[in-house]
Amino acid sequence: MLRGLAITPPVIGRISIGRVVEKNGKRLPERDDQFTLTSQIQNRDGWVLHPLNEELRKANTGKLRAIPIRFMFRDPDLNLRAEYSMFDRDTGRPVCVGNGETCKRAGDNGIESLPCPSPDGCAFAQAGGCKPYGRLNVVIGDEDELGSFILRTTSYNSIRTLSARLQYFSAVSGGLLACLPLELKLRGKSTTQSYRSPIFYVDLGVRSGSTLEDALTQAQELDARRRAAGFDQTALDAAARAGFANGAFEDSPDERAAVAEEFYPDAGSDRQGATDGSATDTSAPAPTTLRDKLERKAVLLGGAAA
Repeated sequence: MLRGLAITPPVIGRISIGRVVEKNGKRLPERDDQFTLTSQIQNRDGWVLHPLNEELRKANTGKLRAIPIRFMFRDPDLNLRAEYSMFDRDTGRPVCVGNGETCKRAGDNGIESLPCPSPDGCAFAQAGGCKPYGRLNVVIGDEDELGSFILRTTSYNSIRTLSARLQYFSAVSGGLLACLPLELKLRGKSTTQSYRSPIFYVDLGVRSGSTLEDALTQAQELDARRRAAGFDQTALDAAARAGFANGAFEDSPDERAAVAEEFYPDAGSDRQGATDGSATDTSAPAPTTLRDKLERKAVLLGGAAA
C-alpha cells in the first residue's frame, strides 16, 4: 500500500442534483429538483449519464427523486465522511480539514495537527471560506457489490439528516446497516431565509412500499446468507478504515478540479471540468439586487440541495 495516499472505496458512478452551465462566460452550478446518475466520463456536454439513470427514471415514472441503495460498510462514519473543509481556490487542494475538535492544516512546514473550533469560531476559516463537505458512498444495483456511487455535498441539511439517519438505522438494526435495503430520497422544505421557495436536501429511508420491520427482516436474512458464504463484514470495515487513514486528506488529484469548481465556481469558471454532486448547494446566477443577494445567502446557508 502506498503511504500517504488515502485508499477510498472504488467509485463507478456519481450522484448529482444539478449541473454546471456556462453563463456569461462563467461556469456556474445550476439547481435541480431530482437526482441524476452519471458515469465518471465527461464529454463536451458534461458528464455522461450512467445506464442506471434511465432505468431508475423509468421505474419512478418521471423525475428521479428516490434511489434504492445499500451501504458497503457497517460503520456509519465509513459510508459518510463529513468534515469542515477549506480548499485552495486555484488548485482545489485541501488546505485545512477538521471535525470541530482537531484539524489537519497544510502549510509551509508540511501538515500540522491543530485545534478545530468549527468555522464560526475560527478566524482562519472565516478568511478562507471553510464549509462542511460530505462524501456519501452507496451501492446501487447488483452488478458490483464492492463498487459504489458517490454523492458529494456541502449542504448542512443533507449532511445533518444523513448523519442522523445512518446512526439511527445502524442502531435499530443491531449493526446490520450494510444489509438494510434503503433508498436515498430528495426532500424539499421552505424556510424564512428561502422566502418560502423550496430548498432540497437528501434524506435516507426504507424503500417505498416497505416498512422498517420488513427491512429489518430482509437485513437479517441477507446477513445470514453472507455469513454462510464466508462474507466477513468486520474485515471489510477494517480494510476501509485503514485505507482512509493511509492519507492525510481524502481528495485525489483528479478530484481537485471538481472540488475547486464546487466550492469556488467563480474562481474555477475558466476550467473545463464539471462539478460533482454538491453543485446544487450553491447554484444561482450572480446576484444583482438586494433580494437576489439575500436569497443567494439563504441558499448558501441552508444548502439548496445535495
